[in-house]
Amino acid sequence: MSYGVSSMTAPLKRVALRAPSPSLLNADLHKWHYSDLHDPDKIQESYAQFTHILQNAGCELMYMTGDDNGIADAVFTYDASLITPHGAILMSPGKVQRTGEQDLHRAFYATHQIPILAEVTDARAEAGDTLWLDDETLLIGRGFRTNDAGVHQIAAALKPHGIACPTFDLPVYTGAAACLHLMSLISMLDTKTALVCTELLPVALYELLVEKGITLIPAPFDEFQSTGTLSTNVLCTSPKNVIMLDGIPKTQAAIEAAGITVTTFSADALCIACEGGPTCLTRPILRG
Repeated sequence: MSYGVSSMTAPLKRVALRAPSPSLLNADLHKWHYSDLHDPDKIQESYAQFTHILQNAGCELMYMTGDDNGIADAVFTYDASLITPHGAILMSPGKVQRTGEQDLHRAFYATHQIPILAEVTDARAEAGDTLWLDDETLLIGRGFRTNDAGVHQIAAALKPHGIACPTFDLPVYTGAAACLHLMSLISMLDTKTALVCTELLPVALYELLVEKGITLIPAPFDEFQSTGTLSTNVLCTSPKNVIMLDGIPKTQAAIEAAGITVTTFSADALCIACEGGPTCLTRPILRG
């Protein structure tokens, strides 16, 4: 098949991207909750570096083109839809400025003949609050970006296919305006290895990971804070091969000590400034 994802670590073969647009490069920092690290020239440089790394990892890059309707965050293609082995689930972003972003994904899927399995409506849901633990388990975080109604609709769409959706409440941490997803607290580095923010990890999630025999690598909390939660946002391109931000040496050392190969890119202006890491910049279309 040309699509299908039920893992965070199986080889990433096809990925959908949206290049930085004028909406992002000229964004109102206050409106979009961006920091003053935002720099259009550096954003372009970082994105080029990131896509080069993806290509070197053997990923086919598929671009979402056309008008982004002024949605600066559309560069973070992970959030507005979720690919499953049975088609795409269109989300309903909880960040008000991203309202309607799922329609950009709808058009992309129509162009590439990828079926729509379900669509979240009259609710909030972002795919950053989802994480494939294995082929039969999609973890969901309930927080400011994904509410109960969104959780229930995702779970209902996947239940007929034998996929369970354990759900965990996320912490308030720095508040509703900030971006804190489930994937802010955990990234899979291999099928049985995860980088986690131990200090904020829900107890029930911690217990499930231990029960599943997953080795947990605690992310140094000072780097988690200094990067605005993005030290734990790590993209696995294949088992034991990951992409992460540079400039977080303690986190990188902890990952490498577990036998994981790390590739970094400079992304203060693109990622830390705009609240989205390397995983957020991708919409995985095919893994396996």
